[in-house]
Amino acid sequence: MDEFRDISRNLYSILEREDIKIDEPMKNHTSFKVGGPVDVLVTPVSFEQVISVVKLCNLSNIPYYIIGNGSNLLVKDGGIRGIVIKLCKLNKISVLENKVTVQGGATLKDVCKVALDNSLTGLEFACGIPGSVGGAVTMNAGAYNGEISQVVESAKVIDKEGNVKLLDKKNLALGYRMSSILKYGYTVLEVTFSLEKGDYNHIKNRIDELNTRRSDKQPLEYPSAGSTFKRPEGHFAAKLIEDTGLKGLSVGDAEVSKKHSGFVINKGNATAKDILDLIRLIQQKVKEKFDVDLYTEVRIIGEERASK
Repeated sequence: MDEFRDISRNLYSILEREDIKIDEPMKNHTSFKVGGPVDVLVTPVSFEQVISVVKLCNLSNIPYYIIGNGSNLLVKDGGIRGIVIKLCKLNKISVLENKVTVQGGATLKDVCKVALDNSLTGLEFACGIPGSVGGAVTMNAGAYNGEISQVVESAKVIDKEGNVKLLDKKNLALGYRMSSILKYGYTVLEVTFSLEKGDYNHIKNRIDELNTRRSDKQPLEYPSAGSTFKRPEGHFAAKLIEDTGLKGLSVGDAEVSKKHSGFVINKGNATAKDILDLIRLIQQKVKEKFDVDLYTEVRIIGEERASK
């Protein structure tokens, strides 16, 4: 751990002191509200800072992890060795006619608001997805018959060595919860969406309708990472879980939501181990009953807590 802290001295030449945190609890940076400490967490305010930190990590042989809003992330209780680069301060949004250009750390909610304010339609489906733009493009996020692939035009990314690349829609290779960004470990700096002019009131009504549907059907009152599992081919994860009789099943304070079986929620004091144990139990029971493998949609990183 000490060698990871030592790199923070070099980070001070790149970032302001307030943008560097040592031994930062990751539970403060994930929607699950769990996770042990990361050795160093940084919050860059420019693309140049991101690139410089990535290159410093490579030069020092220090592992690094890029996160946005932490809404699709489960960090284990032992925390993370290395550096977490959180892009939340890279959140600028600009509009030129029907094009909306967004930095990777902006939230989808804020982008949808800007689109609405400019009477631009196409992103309504994403208004309740809690993640960042970078994460949404990386996973080709979708809901209510819409997905990012329908509206994205291009993305500016950096590769693992810190080289900048501009990917058009074809080279993004967007599929179900998949992209070339995920495949090659790129980091999204900026995205351009191509939307269409629409009627403000019609767009707002659609957003309000979808937000009401989400509130009625999803356990938004509890910490979670949204849908825990990817959709198995030919099935729906939530239905498989419910038909296995697992709705309401708990491990510690982790629970299969009684409101929506596709969500594992934190009832208040769950540990990452509780959540992981529950996920594995769900996978085991569904496999036994239906011979279907469930794969997590949530990204799991970090180390187990050391045994005493």
